[in-house]
Amino acid sequence: MITALLFDFGGTLDGPTHWLDRFLDRYLAAGIEISREELDPAFDHANRAGYRAGKVMQRFGLNELVRFLVGNQFEYLRKEGSGRIRAMLETAGAQGRYRTVEEITAAFASDTGAGLAHSRGVLEDLKARYRLGVVSNFYGNLDRILAEARLDKLFDAMIDSSRIGIFKPEPGIFAAALKALKVAPSGAAMVGDSIEKDCAPAHRLGLKTVWYRPSDQFDRGAMAPKADARVDYTIHALGELKSIKW
Repeated sequence: MITALLFDFGGTLDGPTHWLDRFLDRYLAAGIEISREELDPAFDHANRAGYRAGKVMQRFGLNELVRFLVGNQFEYLRKEGSGRIRAMLETAGAQGRYRTVEEITAAFASDTGAGLAHSRGVLEDLKARYRLGVVSNFYGNLDRILAEARLDKLFDAMIDSSRIGIFKPEPGIFAAALKALKVAPSGAAMVGDSIEKDCAPAHRLGLKTVWYRPSDQFDRGAMAPKADARVDYTIHALGELKSIKW
């Protein structure tokens, strides 16, 4: 019997799109012509910078976090981006880059806030039936982000990789969540948008797995096959969790 649900955060609880794709959309909207392939290494660089930053990240709210990430993306692109991207950012000048960072930050944070607000209603319904937890590769401030969104009281466990020093897909991060929830693997399900980082490791531990595959991501990047032994259920909206017959 499933008594607990674990959720990924980015791309799952905060909206139906992976963060890389959301950043890409906001760069394009700000007038920066960049491809997903060009932005990807800058996105990874900023994430690594966030993971390395340590306790300083714990005081960052959502806006500060996104500004930190976008700023690091810009610095990478200025130094390591293609010649076209480097020239574009240099031409903009310091003030132009600052305004663009602020524009991307505000739009991305607004998207995230809207996604979390939508998820709140679903989670409030699920809370009546399940113990809830979050398992995320994050920067040490997941609890603060959830508190800002008024979601923290809905969760019985908030497992932030930077706080415990274990990152998905390592099994220890899922084991930490199960321990916090006081539930066996057979009594829990993992919900996330990544088969490799969410479903596969949870499946190996004995959890049920739910692949969150929003319809607007069907054509985004390389998606896994529809049939995958590591996925027990596929949903296209979080609200579908309420009707799953385990």
